[in-house]
Amino acid sequence: MRRILVLLLAIAALVVFAQPALAQSKDPIKIGLAAAVSGGSAASGEAIKRGILAAMDEVNAKGGLLGGRKLELVIRDDEGDPAKGVKIARELVEREKAVVVFGGLHTTVALAQVPVWTELKHPYMGPWAAGTEIAQNTQKPNYVFRVSANDDYADKFLVRHATEVLKKAKPGLLLENTAWGQSNEVGLNKWLGQKGIKPVGIEKFNWGDPDMSPQLLRLKNAGADLIIMVANAPEGAQVVKSRAKIGWEIPMVAHWGISGGRFAELTGDLSDGVAFLQTYSFFGKQNEHGEALLKALKDKYGVKGPEEVIAPVGTANAYDGMHLVALAIAQAGSDDGAKVRDALENLKAEYEGLIKNYKRPFTPEQHDALTDADYIMVVWKGGKIVPVAQK
Repeated sequence: MRRILVLLLAIAALVVFAQPALAQSKDPIKIGLAAAVSGGSAASGEAIKRGILAAMDEVNAKGGLLGGRKLELVIRDDEGDPAKGVKIARELVEREKAVVVFGGLHTTVALAQVPVWTELKHPYMGPWAAGTEIAQNTQKPNYVFRVSANDDYADKFLVRHATEVLKKAKPGLLLENTAWGQSNEVGLNKWLGQKGIKPVGIEKFNWGDPDMSPQLLRLKNAGADLIIMVANAPEGAQVVKSRAKIGWEIPMVAHWGISGGRFAELTGDLSDGVAFLQTYSFFGKQNEHGEALLKALKDKYGVKGPEEVIAPVGTANAYDGMHLVALAIAQAGSDDGAKVRDALENLKAEYEGLIKNYKRPFTPEQHDALTDADYIMVVWKGGKIVPVAQK
């Protein structure tokens, strides 16, 4: 009897101690999102959130990861403020225990966070901010990965469109006065230079500037036949309004920041014809992922068609980025940030994604999964983002 009692007590103890371990093994795997979800660029944060959640739902529906653990999203608003971005980066990792953190639209925030990911040994996935030095940084090892545009590639793409499609040879540059604007100034001058072209002028503006007429008048007087603009939605809207104010009908091509906010709402019909780059369009024939994602957006958010997908690039990039992160977690067999980083850098599984077929998308030398070969040109028309008509 004494032996039986001892055995029963031992079994009971095992059960008691096993319960927390079992519960822990089924805890959700947290993914962080640090992005602008309020203010003038809120549409970008909402789009990224939708893309991540759609991919998470697909992974969770198949049983989750690491023995049945479900993915869960934790969101923090960086408000486009680098200091706040650094603070919430630490909060998401140290307090919320996020395995990977997705970023938002602002290059200034992403650049400020780069050393934090190295310090915390947790990967960052960039679905929007395009500053070249975000992913191509000097950190060793590099914890920053990106399924998004890269300014150097974006500038190459914009220059090719301006010179080969639009046949323009006297571009004027209009850039926001930030690290993102500086990144594009370098890239645009580089790729224009390779075409033997020098901008007729380079003008800059600050966040919140209410009128861009002086900058536009200087470019007009310099003989510009095209404006290449690098701006987010609030300032981009002021540029378009100022162009109308001075009565200058000149074609304009832009980086994709104007798709991440209330650009069309702020400009009305004035936005029509402003072309810009994207990595994906929900118009036309979709692959399996595109059809599934459109259905998910319809079921969850009431999106009726591709013209109602807000900030499509954020949705598409985040969707593919989340699937790549899930593959890395599965390959690592762990939610340890350093192990997930190593897995991302050497993904063995091929992912036939929304934007492209990803076959080892990252290497120790290349942390950008997309290049200019993956970009398309779109245009604002009637307040909607539609593909540029092929000539």
